[in-house]
Amino acid sequence: MKTSHENDHIQDLSGLEAVEKIRQLIDKAGSCFFVTRTTLNHSHKSRPMAVQKTDQAGHVWFLSAKDSVKNMELAQDSKVTLYFQGSSYANFLELNGHAVVSQDKEKIKELWDPTIKAWFPEGVDDPTISVIQFVPESGYYWDNKHGNAIAGIKVLISAVSGKPMDDSVEGNLVP
Repeated sequence: MKTSHENDHIQDLSGLEAVEKIRQLIDKAGSCFFVTRTTLNHSHKSRPMAVQKTDQAGHVWFLSAKDSVKNMELAQDSKVTLYFQGSSYANFLELNGHAVVSQDKEKIKELWDPTIKAWFPEGVDDPTISVIQFVPESGYYWDNKHGNAIAGIKVLISAVSGKPMDDSVEGNLVP
């Protein structure tokens, strides 16, 4: 369900519309910063991660080494924030939720891509692979209404004319 505010550039999305926006923005970015919380010093730890899949429910899937620091942190606190950037001017996404770690062999096979062999040399049957399922609970997005080309043209016209031509759209996401 879409909720618009007085400013037409704010559009909150929920349910299927939120999931579709999440999938659209993740497809454009392909990777994210995966941020865990550590109880050791009450800080956050960020690392880049490639998304293997975003499913119909908006869950985001990753492959990770079982003995990684990230997996150890998730065992202590499953709360995670993901940050995506699909382009320089649009397609920004922040997702908050929790992660579930497993060694589901069928899911590993489903998510496997030959480029992952760089991290897991024994291939799909590498015993060090784990699956991380990120379940989004809330988020926020920043995008443009008409695509990057039109947004870019509007920025140029605004720069020359001195008149704002905002093509942005943003809002809360609740899958």
